[in-house]
Amino acid sequence: MVNWNDIQNVLLDMDGTLLDLHFDNHFWREHLPMRYAEKHNIELTEAKSHLFSRFAKVEGTMQWYCLDYWAEELEMDIVFLKEEVTHLIAVHPHVIDFLRAMRRSGKHIALVTNAHQNSLALKMKHTSIGEYLDAVISSHSIGLPKEDPMFWLKLQKQLPFKAESSLLIDDNTTVLRSARTFGIAHLLAIKSPDSKQPPCDHGEFEAIQSFLDITPS
Repeated sequence: MVNWNDIQNVLLDMDGTLLDLHFDNHFWREHLPMRYAEKHNIELTEAKSHLFSRFAKVEGTMQWYCLDYWAEELEMDIVFLKEEVTHLIAVHPHVIDFLRAMRRSGKHIALVTNAHQNSLALKMKHTSIGEYLDAVISSHSIGLPKEDPMFWLKLQKQLPFKAESSLLIDDNTTVLRSARTFGIAHLLAIKSPDSKQPPCDHGEFEAIQSFLDITPS
């Protein structure tokens, strides 16, 4: 599936790729609506309808990924609310073994995420993935989401890499298409970003069930 002789840089998404997306899905679809309903003394179904409509308007933009934006829009402490469900933060199976193998093989490993800095800090605090990474880049430091092909050009100025010898692994098909447009040669999707949901169909992109599929021996 991967010819590691052709790869120098490994670009890894975080939520849904290295980490189980169940935490984020549960937070935005269940926990936040519950707290919002309590705050406004409304039914949970009404809270979900209102919030999901607002989410849809900015999905895929910097606002969607920005915790400060939602804290201001909803007048709620989003980081504090996320901390209420940190027990759901989990690393996908075989991820640590994969990262260790990449270290042994001398690959440059970079986390490239749309996650807001506060969310990123929370995930790093509750997992051990940070110790295996050579670089951590949030799209909030770039000013564009990964869905925008220009993101990768700006990333290249912060994190020099050759597109033809780089592998991007991401659970977001739109992001993979964006990276392909830019010219990143090696692309892989994730079949099950959320362990509690059915597998995803990423269409034109080859996908792995787990990192065991591509971990070199």
